[in-house]
Amino acid sequence: MRIFGYQAKQRFTPKDLLGGLTVAFIVIPQGLAYAEIAGVPPVRGLYAAALPAIAAAPFASSRYLQTGPTAMTALLSFGAVTALATPGTDEYIGLSLLLAVVVGLARLGFGLIKGGTVTNFMSPPVILGFTTAAGVLILFSQIPTALGLANPPVGLAARLPDALARAGEWSGPAIGLSVAVALIVWGSRKLGPLVPGVLIAVAIGVLIGMNTSYPAPLVGAIPEGLPPISFNLPWSRLLDLAVPGIVIALVGFAEPTAIARTMATRDRERWHASRELVSQGLANLASGVSGGFPVGGSFARSAISRMAGARSRWAGAVTGLFVLAFMPFAGVLAKLPKAVLAAIVIMAIISLLDLPELLRLLKVSWGQSFVAWTTIVATLVLAPRVDLGVIVGVLVAAGVHVYREGNRIGVVAEYQEGLLKLRPIGVLFYGSAEALGRALSEQLALNPECRSLVIDLSRLGRIDYSGATMVRRFVEDAKAAGIDAAITRIPLHAEGLFARTDP
Repeated sequence: MRIFGYQAKQRFTPKDLLGGLTVAFIVIPQGLAYAEIAGVPPVRGLYAAALPAIAAAPFASSRYLQTGPTAMTALLSFGAVTALATPGTDEYIGLSLLLAVVVGLARLGFGLIKGGTVTNFMSPPVILGFTTAAGVLILFSQIPTALGLANPPVGLAARLPDALARAGEWSGPAIGLSVAVALIVWGSRKLGPLVPGVLIAVAIGVLIGMNTSYPAPLVGAIPEGLPPISFNLPWSRLLDLAVPGIVIALVGFAEPTAIARTMATRDRERWHASRELVSQGLANLASGVSGGFPVGGSFARSAISRMAGARSRWAGAVTGLFVLAFMPFAGVLAKLPKAVLAAIVIMAIISLLDLPELLRLLKVSWGQSFVAWTTIVATLVLAPRVDLGVIVGVLVAAGVHVYREGNRIGVVAEYQEGLLKLRPIGVLFYGSAEALGRALSEQLALNPECRSLVIDLSRLGRIDYSGATMVRRFVEDAKAAGIDAAITRIPLHAEGLFARTDP
């Protein structure tokens, strides 16, 4: 299959079968848990793990990327839809489906125009800050369930205070089970990534729910059968979800980008971001019309797929097919304690909290640290609209960049017998144009006997229209003051910008 100008040579191998099955055992309980984060019934997590993975496989660029429900996309979905409807209602579920379609259309569009570089707008400090804040919010959302509490508040930030205020309602069995599951998952990681700690924890949880009088909330009845295919979505609300859908499309693509690039580098293979956008776009479209919610790429599941022996993108399709085959028997999970799912999510999220990197950033770059911490605060304050926290982070990052680069431009001056030669150094763009204008004016003021002025642009790395306009006007003003002024050694890329004043 030739896409975007190169041949994709990935053929199905028996090892892909093992890799796909291994991931399927993990994504089934994770899907139930992430559906809870997204504010939809648990079965929707299975829907999000089935057809989306199958739809993504034919067009994926990475050999190992596993597509399906993730904690981050679930949280972003919750934040966007909660602003429009009450979680658990039919309206809320319909909007979640439509949001997946919007995310899919956005990623598909960016991919088809080869816009993979659009993800560069999400700088690492923004992603670091958002991931940290999102992790904290997800932890808050799961703690009440891990304590055995029912009916927590809708607001994410309010769930921990509410849980502390209801200490008398905490369930000892639920707490014990949560701790046991956390230890099982942690221990399995120590033994090796292929040890099915999550599956073991779920099996134990189901046995406890079926054979004891477990007093805390259970998953409850799960509809059995294949995903419901439907295009009957609330299309009239499309504009309400446009902005959060685009934000989720970009933010949610940051994780699969990092996964695919890292693994391609390790295997010394090519990777195509735009192709991956198409793959992820189709996955979200499939999720939207098959009862799911926005999906993305999972770092942990992708790594496990690779370690389990997967050798092509078709391992993801195997995962989806296995989940699909399991769904008629999903009712077996009805007795699963929700505390098990909460503990699984908590253990998955802890790995996202990179506090050492945040502290290191404080030491090495005040500007980038400011971006990261501002994103954290904005995401927490604006919750559940965490997508707005990302927008704030991007704007702050752009502001810091303009401020720092705008003040790094300088001028080397040489004056001899009435001739003033000025050589600007740096990048001349809209953010630095005013600073350069002031510097040029100061040099004229320091040399009042100047009769001739030459501005040498050869040491400027880049010039945009705003910067060129400033220099042209400065030369015109100098000429109006009786100074013989000229611009020389204009970089090739900017010659057109100076055509009117180039002597």
